Amino acid sequence: MSKEIIKISDLKREFTMGNETVHALKGVSFSIQQGEFVTIMGSSGSGKSTLLNILGCLDQPTAGIYEIDGVHIKDLSRNELATIRNEKIGFIFQSYNLLARTSALENVELPLLYNSKVSTSERRDRAIKAIKMVGLGDRMHHTPSQLSGGQQQRVAIARSLVNNPVMILADEATGNLDTRTSYEIMSLFQELNKQGITITFVTHEPDIATFSSRTIVLKDGNVIQDFQNENIQCAAKQLANLPQEKE
Repeated sequence: MSKEIIKISDLKREFTMGNETVHALKGVSFSIQQGEFVTIMGSSGSGKSTLLNILGCLDQPTAGIYEIDGVHIKDLSRNELATIRNEKIGFIFQSYNLLARTSALENVELPLLYNSKVSTSERRDRAIKAIKMVGLGDRMHHTPSQLSGGQQQRVAIARSLVNNPVMILADEATGNLDTRTSYEIMSLFQELNKQGITITFVTHEPDIATFSSRTIVLKDGNVIQDFQNENIQCAAKQLANLPQEKE
């Protein structure tokens, strides 16, 4: 019996803009099991950014239930939400969000600086392990400016793994990358998922969704589709089929 990592029931989020109430989410319900690789899709205005912020404990719903790893998010204090974010969720952003003057290894260590249970030596060991997992063992002392876009995103993925989160939450993680590099990154996500890591991947690109095992589609604040992908594409194969770049 697999464990429920995310449980969402009748989730609503409303914003007041002047005299108007905007219904960004209109009663969304779904759950995500441990080890799933789920893509959340939707065009601009579908509610996916609002949902992402709630999933990441950056925002609270107006109504409805959100649980992550058995913890009810409603009524948690800002400090409690920050702890959940740091210990249960690994964030990956479109823009990498790396510190420019800091080595790859030190960037990966960052989330552990806020974890008082982890000693300095363990922090270093866990960061080295994470950076090797994403294939950058020979680049750990480089700064972001010495790395390609794809390598910077790998550093960001290593940083998301270092706290052993219950879920990785990726926001348009291939949005700034060319096709070849996107496939490299999706291949890495597929490898991590094979190791049992739960991944929730927010994107507007249908071809990226074909690499996940399940797709949830939002439109106008509602879930309009939620389906298992019958024909999961292998990113490593797609990468191998791309025409070779000329030197």
